[in-house]
Parts: sequence; structure tokens; C-alpha cells
Amino acid sequence: MSALNSCVFVIGVIVAVVSGSLANAQAQTDRTVEQYTCKEVMHEGGEARSVAIAFLHGYLLGKSGSSKFSVETLQKQTDAFINYCLDNPKDSAEQAMAKLKK
Repeated sequence: MSALNSCVFVIGVIVAVVSGSLANAQAQTDRTVEQYTCKEVMHEGGEARSVAIAFLHGYLLGKSGSSKFSVETLQKQTDAFINYCLDNPKDSAEQAMAKLKK
């Protein structure tokens, strides 16, 4: 499997996992991606945090209309997102990630 196919497969798995997690969350209260704060993402435990961040990458990639991405760039953006969110916990997670992708 090529690196691109591997990345696409991983993103697909992540979206499926997040979709299942969001379905459980919706049973409690319906929310939108825009409502999640940096603090909420940072409070997620290990793997759940990674899934939430990967979801944000995929969500914004989908909104952009592009399917092109660089794994190295995603890693740098993830590190920057975590640092930003630790310093700005009340900010929107979606807006924070969007700023870092510009």
C-alpha cells in the first residue's frame, strides 16, 4: 500500500471512529464542530485526542474542496495546534486549526 493510500485509509478509520463517538455524544446533546473548544479537545485522553485532531484536519480538508495533503505538514500543524490550544483553551478548536492551516 502506498503512503498516500495508507494515509487515506487512516483518515477513513479516524472519521469512522469519530463518527461513532459523535453519535454517542449526540444522544446526550446535539452539537456542531464549531462548538468544540480547544479545552474540550485537550481534555480528551491520548487516542481520543489524536482522533479529534485528525478529524479536524479531515473536516477542514473537506471544507477546502481539496484532497491533497502532506503528512509532514499535518504533523507540524498538529504540534502547533496543541501548543495553541494549551495557551488558548477557550478558543474554538475549528478556528484554531483553521488559523494554523493558512
